[in-house]
Amino acid sequence: MAFLTEEEPPRGVLLPVLPGIGRVVASNPGPMTYHGTNTYLIEDSDGLTLLDPGPDDDAHVGALVQACSGRLRRILVSHTHRDHFGATAALQAATGAPVCAFYPSAETGFEPGVRLRDGDRIGGFTVVHSPGHAADHLCFAFANGVLFSGDHVMAWSSTVVPPPGGDMAAYMTGLNRLLERSDLIYLPGHGPPLRNPHPYVRDLIAHRQRREAAIEQALSGTGQTATQLADMLYSKQHGRLRRAAERNVLAHLIKLEGEGRARQVGEFWSVP
Repeated sequence: MAFLTEEEPPRGVLLPVLPGIGRVVASNPGPMTYHGTNTYLIEDSDGLTLLDPGPDDDAHVGALVQACSGRLRRILVSHTHRDHFGATAALQAATGAPVCAFYPSAETGFEPGVRLRDGDRIGGFTVVHSPGHAADHLCFAFANGVLFSGDHVMAWSSTVVPPPGGDMAAYMTGLNRLLERSDLIYLPGHGPPLRNPHPYVRDLIAHRQRREAAIEQALSGTGQTATQLADMLYSKQHGRLRRAAERNVLAHLIKLEGEGRARQVGEFWSVP
């Protein structure tokens, strides 16, 4: 697949993205987060909305508070993975803004002040529940064809679908659902904007289908573990990327099992 890149952005400052939309990029770069988490600030007639507080980092929270200038109306959370959700409590304490997230949450003990479900409207946003990467993952559709796509679709990399919270069947359903929408640009949780997103989403679907076919073919012989399949199908050398590849393989295996196309005996998987 052809991914997009961007230069490493400056930290601690509000960077323009589109009219009325800016981002502050957190200082948490890595093989799973690219240059860092995008925290978006969005202006509309309903006030200022912040999407994804980012990791629990004092400097990042301080930059967000300064950028909000006491005008924050609400905090939206795309999902409760720590690189997106970690600073939520600190940001809420600093601003008093209500936290709006999917309910029920995948984070034990967390109850958002505003509970969101698929199709809800909040401010200028329409909520799109998009499980797959995480059970509580949300995208947010905004004005003029803008979709804040979180980690569901990112231009710099394909998405990791890590069980048990990750669900490959739900992820594939969510990708196909995006093709039914008319969004013109995705603003993801990491990396650069994605314009004209439908061809890219089709490529993501085809990529997953090819991976699934390769896994199914590998299972036609002797039984294989998820680790063995990942070693066979991926060339990742970095430790975290290798673990992510194994989680993706496991997610595919669970999907195949649910469709009656694979079975598990102990650690080993095979065709029925």
